[in-house]
Amino acid sequence: MADATEDVELDFAADEQERARRSAGIRHPMASFFHLFFRVVAIVVYLLCEWISKSFASCFVLIIALLSFDFWSVKNVTGRLLVGLRWWNQIDEDGKSLWVFEAKKSRNSNTGTEAEERIFWLGLIICPLIWTFFFFTSLFSLKIKWLSVVVASISLQAANLYGYLRCKAGGQDGHPPDNRSFTGQQLPQRPDIIFGIL
Repeated sequence: MADATEDVELDFAADEQERARRSAGIRHPMASFFHLFFRVVAIVVYLLCEWISKSFASCFVLIIALLSFDFWSVKNVTGRLLVGLRWWNQIDEDGKSLWVFEAKKSRNSNTGTEAEERIFWLGLIICPLIWTFFFFTSLFSLKIKWLSVVVASISLQAANLYGYLRCKAGGQDGHPPDNRSFTGQQLPQRPDIIFGIL
């Protein structure tokens, strides 16, 4: 134990370097751009679709395609790069669905800056709120066919929001998130499962 008169050396330089790195601008501009691009374009298309095209089917397909691209890019790319979080679902040997919520152990040079974290969380939270507003407007204006587009939009974006909130707050059943690195996903232990041999 150190007594009160003993000098202790503190490494403030490392803390300053980490703080400077985190407060830097945007380190992943493409990921930040595509994190917002698909969801904003889907909202714009929803708002302008009746003026652009008279075909509900083409508008429906375009909006769902944009939101599917958004779901994939947020789940597989931007969550990992901008905030160091990821989640997925896997089926175990018994056929049960297992949800895995994962966070990086430490902040390193591969994760995003504070600005990128803000972009990630604001985009992830605000867009489902906008779609919820669209839900009530289409419900009260009795635009039932547009209600299906809005419900699909809310479900895609709410799934990502739920997954990342679970990663941020803790893993399944209140346990902390899995702190493995992102070097690779878990593979089954038995080689017959990997190659599909019975």
